[in-house]
Amino acid sequence: MDYENLIEKAKEVRERAYVKYSNFKVGAALLCKSGRIYTGCNIENASYGATICAERVAYTKAISEGEKEFEAIAIVSSGDGIAYPCGICRQFMSEFGMDLKLIFTDGHKIETYRLHELLPHAFTEFEAEVEGGS
Repeated sequence: MDYENLIEKAKEVRERAYVKYSNFKVGAALLCKSGRIYTGCNIENASYGATICAERVAYTKAISEGEKEFEAIAIVSSGDGIAYPCGICRQFMSEFGMDLKLIFTDGHKIETYRLHELLPHAFTEFEAEVEGGS
C-alpha cells in the first residue's frame, strides 16, 4: 500500500500542534483496519507531565470512535531528522497490536518498522497477570 496520503495527513495535522515550550511539532496519522484515518498532534502543557504526544492523540480519537484495530501510523516532526515515538507511546500502541506498521519521514527519506521491532519486550497483559502472582 502507498502511504503517501498518510504522511501528508500527518504533515497537515503537525501544523496544529501546541508547542509553546519546545517548539517541536509532531503530527501523526493512524490508519485503522476499517480504512478510516485519525490524526493527532502533540499538545504541550506548563506541567510537562500533562503533555500528550501526537501518537496518543490519534489513538485516543480513534478508540473513542470505536476503533480497536490498526494497520499503520505515519509520524512526522518539525525537526531535521526522523522523530521516533517515545517509550510511553510505544507501550501505549502495543496494547492494540505489535504488528503495527510505523512510517517515518524527515522529508527526504522514508523509514518503516513494525512496532515489535521498536519495542521488542513490551509489557503485555499476560506479563501483568504473571506479575500479579496468580
